Amino acid sequence: MTHIDPPGGHGRPAVPSPAAAALARCVSVEPAKFAAAHWGHTPLLSRADELPNPAGFTDLLNPADADELLSRRGLRTPFLRVAKDGQLVPAARFTGGGGAGAEITDQVLDERVLELYAGGATLVLQGLHRTWPALIDFTRDLGTAVGQPLQVNAYLTPAGSQGFATHYDTHDVFVLQVDGRKHWRIHPPVLPDPLEKQPWGGRADEVSATAQGPAALDVVLAPGDALYLPRGWLHSAQAQESSSLHLTVGVRALTRYALVEELLALAAEDQRLRATLPFGVDVADPDAIEPELTETVEALRDWLLRADPAAVAARLRQRAWPAARPEPIRPLAQAAALAALDADSRLAPRAGLRWQLAPRGEQVALRLFDRTITLPGQCAPAVRALLTGAVSRVGDLPGLDDDADRLVLARRLLREAVLVPA
Repeated sequence: MTHIDPPGGHGRPAVPSPAAAALARCVSVEPAKFAAAHWGHTPLLSRADELPNPAGFTDLLNPADADELLSRRGLRTPFLRVAKDGQLVPAARFTGGGGAGAEITDQVLDERVLELYAGGATLVLQGLHRTWPALIDFTRDLGTAVGQPLQVNAYLTPAGSQGFATHYDTHDVFVLQVDGRKHWRIHPPVLPDPLEKQPWGGRADEVSATAQGPAALDVVLAPGDALYLPRGWLHSAQAQESSSLHLTVGVRALTRYALVEELLALAAEDQRLRATLPFGVDVADPDAIEPELTETVEALRDWLLRADPAAVAARLRQRAWPAARPEPIRPLAQAAALAALDADSRLAPRAGLRWQLAPRGEQVALRLFDRTITLPGQCAPAVRALLTGAVSRVGDLPGLDDDADRLVLARRLLREAVLVPA
């Protein structure tokens, strides 16, 4: 079996204290209890006085920050959605050109946003894990803790308004109440553990009927409160006596069905499963198709018993790793560090970077979220030392003959955005 030597196990960074702290901000129980009793199963309400940060979540995004995004950052769709009375407002009603030198017509227009918000519409700032610095860092840390890619939206709802009707999400969420109070009604799933291809709209009647029954959880979230909801749980939320701002952290978790999909993709390697159906067979006739189905199931069962976990893991890596970007790099600072690099320079692994280091003949392959870098085999000890944080000074890199070789490797890894200046 090919030896792979990642930090933290199977390409995941070791869980550092910032990741543990990020999770602790969202749940009021120990991580082991959360994983066993709630993760993917049942909601968890955590009140502000049960969580470690007395300031709540205003350091991540507050109303003034939201105004900044809506007015001064040249925001474009789809980074903003607007909803009213359970329906999305067409983007053309709040977008247009941005004036001289910025004529692109999908830019958010603050005057129109004001009109809609003052009229009771909910504003949804999307993709904040890519656009707002505090949430970029928080999302990376929380994603490391849960081992899954995350996305973050913010919901700004006027007093007394409700943006969306009762529905369910196809991903788990952490709801973090930032400002104002919001009344949440939670009902059990009509479809437990729905996949992304199974949205609530296809079961609207069941959702509506279930929402008329008794709620499993009926609570008002105040600033600093947090709520975890597994995918599939029905929910609706209404702002109370003042406007409300909350963050929704969506967990894009992989499922066992993802394993099925990758296994079936790999099954194309089996000749029995690639065989053509008999000449002239009527595929609409159950009796005609039954013997072919029997043989296919048998062939598939035989193939599954021989399935290679390493091959499945490689395909899952290609699916999961690109969904969670590592720490942003500063291109200008990175280029300056390249120009100034010497044996006394200190480097650090790019935070949140997933990697695998595996031998490839006389070379070594460094697998990353978006590419594979091939290096001479003798570089492996130095690469491993840098990426595990065991060594930071270029002149101390093990396994290489002199500083010239160490500098060549360090420059390559800086240029490839694997490392950053310490």
